[in-house]
Amino acid sequence: MQETYIESLAKVIRNKLKLEKQLNIKITNKGKNIFINGKPENEFTAIEILKAINMGFSTDCALQLKQENIILQIVNIKDITKRNDLERVRARIIGTHGKTLKTLENLTQCSLSLHDNQIGIIGDAEEIKDVIQSVISLIQGSKQNNVYARLERQRKKKRLENKNIFQNQ
Repeated sequence: MQETYIESLAKVIRNKLKLEKQLNIKITNKGKNIFINGKPENEFTAIEILKAINMGFSTDCALQLKQENIILQIVNIKDITKRNDLERVRARIIGTHGKTLKTLENLTQCSLSLHDNQIGIIGDAEEIKDVIQSVISLIQGSKQNNVYARLERQRKKKRLENKNIFQNQ
């Protein structure tokens, strides 16, 4: 049996049956503490999914973590910058009307969620490295356009590598 603390308890309770059915586990709660009972590998996956839900991801997005190559990565803004104006740093990551977050998601096929001073990233293990580098660049003050340009170059490079692999087979 695993135990974890959840801030967004209502979201978990609302989707309890769906989570139990898809993960083959039993969820009980005592206050904001969630208890997970099932096979160890299912419990581990459930903890990761609950962590993602707690970060602000939708239940459907968090359930992608069941797939083998999809992972959750959490970047703590305070670990990267010593600045005191964290609102401004968060605003740089979100962008005007959420445009920066949406653009990062579109360029990398990863889902991003900003919660307090943490950024949650759900995506393919290969793509997550690029997103983390981009987020770190934004936190450190790089211009959004420079970050997008680097992501587009990396995406093009990967596409060419994949094309060459298929041609050589």
